[in-house]
Amino acid sequence: MFGRRSLGLAGAAALLTGLLVSAPAVAQAADPLETAPLEYVAIGDSSAAGPLIPWQIDLACLRSSVNYPHIAAKQLGARLTDVSCSGAVVPDFTSKQFGFVPPQFSALKLTTDLVTVAIGGNDTGLVTAALSCINLLPAPAGVSCKSRFTAGGKDQLAARITAAGPSVGAALDRIRQLSPNAKILVTGYGTYIRPNGCYPLVPVWPVDANYLQATVDRLNTMLAQQAAAHGAEYVDLRTPSIGHDACAPSSQRWLEGLVPSSIAAPLHPSQAGMAAFGRIVAARATR
Repeated sequence: MFGRRSLGLAGAAALLTGLLVSAPAVAQAADPLETAPLEYVAIGDSSAAGPLIPWQIDLACLRSSVNYPHIAAKQLGARLTDVSCSGAVVPDFTSKQFGFVPPQFSALKLTTDLVTVAIGGNDTGLVTAALSCINLLPAPAGVSCKSRFTAGGKDQLAARITAAGPSVGAALDRIRQLSPNAKILVTGYGTYIRPNGCYPLVPVWPVDANYLQATVDRLNTMLAQQAAAHGAEYVDLRTPSIGHDACAPSSQRWLEGLVPSSIAAPLHPSQAGMAAFGRIVAARATR
């Protein structure tokens, strides 16, 4: 009986030893998968790139090291490939921008986990339109840009936004083909100016300030619709940026006006805005 018990104890000890030895091996085998960082690709225009915000890490694309993709990637612990580029339009996703910047879609891989897309402002000419709304003298000493863009009963900017919708949708479909397992986040544009504006701080007449923000809102609606229809998610930056527009005190401003109060491009996010948008994007990515 003693001998059988000894054998049983020895067997149990051997089994326990085997488990102790094999357990770390199993854990070690799983570690690389569990700890692999998120692969994040950021594509889009200057609303993501962050022109002029220190420090600029790509002078051709005016891309900042503290733009919202970098902020979001840091919060997520992600491996970031940021190919956002100032001036980008949808065709730059598949062809060289400026004749030498590689197509942004070349950064997408089968292993990509997260893609953020910021596009539409240049395709619809909104920045140029906003600049044309400047009136250095108060009404009626000038011409309302709303009256120009809606002459004859047709809203030219609204028509451009509608026309850009299918190309945005097609781009989202192509992203899904290139990165089938990725979460795709389409980021909207913020609140650039409050109701009736703040003339002369931002030298745009109240009627034109309302028209411009309504046009940005129209673009955001189009982006949200295209995201929903093409397997992506829309990230609202307009609502959280209310009160942080170009009329806000410089300490509260996320979006700059015609004369920036910080080192940033006019009519673009400030560094504080990029930090806020990065936090919003990171939170949405983890839902």
